Amino acid sequence: MSNQFDDLLAANVKFAETFTLSGFDGVAHAGIAVVTCMDSRIDPLGMLGLQPGDAKIFRNPGGRVNESALEALVLGVHLLGVKRILVVPHTRCAMSTSSEEELRARVGESAGQDVSWQTFDVIPDPEAALLDDVRRVRSHPLIPEAVAVGGFMYDVDTGLLHHRV
Repeated sequence: MSNQFDDLLAANVKFAETFTLSGFDGVAHAGIAVVTCMDSRIDPLGMLGLQPGDAKIFRNPGGRVNESALEALVLGVHLLGVKRILVVPHTRCAMSTSSEEELRARVGESAGQDVSWQTFDVIPDPEAALLDDVRRVRSHPLIPEAVAVGGFMYDVDTGLLHHRV
């Protein structure tokens, strides 16, 4: 029986042939952390002209600054060399273009079962959510004022970042 991951393992072997991060210290060498969406149209390093090892990347649905993101940012700032934080949601995000009911219906149809118990953190107002998320980072007691925090909207149709806050 063929392994469902054979193609990915073969690609990994090719990747490892030119792997250059062996022994890397895990520090964000450019001092950057990015909180963004899990959307596959987003290349967090590429959109900022960065390379592997330059930044800490935290991804979740909608690119929200939730408790897990804050934990990652605190660790990044205090242990991994982060000096600048970018919060980067994007245009045409399913979390902001769908209601919780719509997402439940779509997931329920795909899963073939009732998913009324599952919550989805939809974003009714992306601009307000971005302002709130940047405020959460800036006001966190373990993120010093010296750390620059910016809020940006990534346009999935142009590849451009738009500074919001």
